[in-house]
Amino acid sequence: MGLRDAPVNEIKETQMDRRTFLQSATMLSAATALPPRSGPAAAGSLKKALVVYMLGEKMPYVDRFRMARDAGFDGIEAQTITDAKVAEEIRAAAAKTGIRIHSVMNMAHWGHPVSSADPEDVNKSVAGMEASLRNAKLWGADTVLLVPAVVNPKTGYRDAWVRSQKVIRERMLPLAQELKIVIGIEEVWNKFLLSPIEFAEYVDSFNSPWIRAYLDVGNMLLYGYPQDWIRTVGKRIVKVHVKDFKWDGKAERFYWKNLGEGDVDWPEVRKALGEVGYQGYLTVEIDAGDAAYLKDVAARMDRIIAGQRPVAM
Repeated sequence: MGLRDAPVNEIKETQMDRRTFLQSATMLSAATALPPRSGPAAAGSLKKALVVYMLGEKMPYVDRFRMARDAGFDGIEAQTITDAKVAEEIRAAAAKTGIRIHSVMNMAHWGHPVSSADPEDVNKSVAGMEASLRNAKLWGADTVLLVPAVVNPKTGYRDAWVRSQKVIRERMLPLAQELKIVIGIEEVWNKFLLSPIEFAEYVDSFNSPWIRAYLDVGNMLLYGYPQDWIRTVGKRIVKVHVKDFKWDGKAERFYWKNLGEGDVDWPEVRKALGEVGYQGYLTVEIDAGDAAYLKDVAARMDRIIAGQRPVAM
């Protein structure tokens, strides 16, 4: 998840002041990362998934899920649903098509940050997370993605750290433990958790198997390298988002791109995933498209899993 989902997914390209962004990337900690596991993962151990919005919104869920399955995807990341009838439709569609909903993207944390000083905002954020966790239980998913905090003029970095940890520990973690659903903490463009060492420390501070890291391969490209983040965060990683990103230094702007058309070094990313023993889902998070487009995306992901570049250079 990134700016394209804050709060909508339709953003095609975004501009930003690079100097301002980089000035915010101050490391607050120097925790020692756990060593990665040795030995590469087998090519077949990684599974392909996509975020549900990539399937569009016009068709019934059963037709959307069938399109994903026919394109070659193994799983879907759904988004928070509060309507019980729609939630049941999604459950039935997954069962009928045989495609797994492996995770849920919580949708309340941008509009109502966990780290907010406003109790009403926090209450709404907690309610959204509770709905997401119950969605996950209904659908058979094992993880819910959570953006833990947003640093902004009203919320300083230290406040974001302290407030978010308190709310997650006291008001979200108990339900996650009860339902046996992992909360996957994601690093995004929220001016928080700006280094892989800090990201690892934040996750470790909960000292719980139900809090792990949801790593996004594209989100740190302005200030780091995804393969470095993977090796540093290591066995804490429970899920991985994949997308590509292209920075145009001359124009001082960036573009979200299809896999293999940006700056991600995919063979190095695949190598790093193998080194840390990651064997879960790779969930693509790019623009929506038709059946032919989705088949092409799935083929690019197959090449990534095989340790190749997604497209020929």
